[in-house]
Amino acid sequence: MHNILAVWNSFWSAKRQKISPFVRKFLLLHPDNTKPISTVATIRLPLRNIYDKRRIWKMGLMIVSVILVAGFIYVSNRIVHDLADQERDRMQIWANATKELATLGNETTDSGTMPIQTDVDFLLSIIEGNHNIPVLLVDDQGEIMLHRNFRLPEPIDSLAPYAISDANMAYLKKKLQRLEHSSNKIEIKIDDHTTQHLYYEDSTTLRQLAWFPYIQLGVMLIFLAVAYLALISVKKAEQNRVWVGLSKETAHQLGTPISSLMAWTQMLESMGTDPSIVADMDKDVHRLSVIADRFSKIGSMPDKELTFINEAVEQSLAYMSTRIPKRVQLTIHLDDSQNCGIMLCQSLFEWVMENLTKNAVDAMDGEGRLDITVTSTGQQALILVKDTGKGIARKNFKNVFNPGFTTKKRGWGLGLTLVKRIIEEYHDGRIYIKESEVGRGTTFAIELPTVKNSL
Repeated sequence: MHNILAVWNSFWSAKRQKISPFVRKFLLLHPDNTKPISTVATIRLPLRNIYDKRRIWKMGLMIVSVILVAGFIYVSNRIVHDLADQERDRMQIWANATKELATLGNETTDSGTMPIQTDVDFLLSIIEGNHNIPVLLVDDQGEIMLHRNFRLPEPIDSLAPYAISDANMAYLKKKLQRLEHSSNKIEIKIDDHTTQHLYYEDSTTLRQLAWFPYIQLGVMLIFLAVAYLALISVKKAEQNRVWVGLSKETAHQLGTPISSLMAWTQMLESMGTDPSIVADMDKDVHRLSVIADRFSKIGSMPDKELTFINEAVEQSLAYMSTRIPKRVQLTIHLDDSQNCGIMLCQSLFEWVMENLTKNAVDAMDGEGRLDITVTSTGQQALILVKDTGKGIARKNFKNVFNPGFTTKKRGWGLGLTLVKRIIEEYHDGRIYIKESEVGRGTTFAIELPTVKNSL
């Protein structure tokens, strides 16, 4: 037995000398070939802090954006308000000119012997000079006496410019009803018994200017949204290329040593080695083969087969159920009436369940309760993975799926990222944290589309 172990150790030592740095890092071998990298695994970038800082930057950027937008709209509204005041002053002058024309020749001096001289041309120039503000002049009975600058439904008769057709009158009446409830009106007191009412709308320029900041803001938001989506698309494409390259390279690098290990186990068996020892070695080598196969599939769209959800979950947990601590109570809740069919890549799905199970065990520090419930809603299969571990803060519900985010002292924060990619990109499903409370536990939910009429 001692000789067999010596041969195995010599073989593994020789193989480690030939393993590339990439595979060495993946297999968690220390560069000096004598220590596992777990003793130095804590020497890594605090990627969790990166996401915390990114969240702070996003909040800061959002606050600054809101302040800038609010300031921009405030300044624009102040300009519009000032222009509205100027238009009201113009309408007041227009009303005064109308009053002067209406009382022309009726006013006298204090001695009552000589009428006041009025510059009629000047007053008319004021009234005729309004080319952009819609105006209605109405008497006490509500009859329209004068209108200017309205886009009437029918053209004005050039032979009778002051005549108003029925269609135009109906149009002006509707305008009058709306203007009566606005603040754009001026009372013109002609004498003690006569009062006229001047109603006016904001000019086209003022209305356009009032909407301009919102239109400009909308255009800016659309431009930023398109730019953001384009940036996210490019970033996602780059990440996909990295995933594909990393996965294919890992599978390739693992392929050669795994083949050699298979040959060595066969040689040990032919040498008369204890079959139980060879069987244990075969299990580990097979496990490495499964890992390499998973990496080869994660880099491209895997083949999926019709699988029933209960059997898929049971098969996925068969490996981990014998390797979790005895102080962890693992319970699988299955309902045969909800055992629906789904299109699944079993090897990748096993990776998902193993990852979630291992994370749950780590969160419970090797002691607690782990419940896995499988059910169906008809169109979707639902898998709940609930633990009694440390829990996750609500602010990190989405961050846990980001590459590099981890709360562990030792870890690279890639497990849940791979899980999310497998479920959402390869199986058109969804994975999310359904509920979590710090100090009480976490529940992960997986939703997968079911095959029609498979229940």
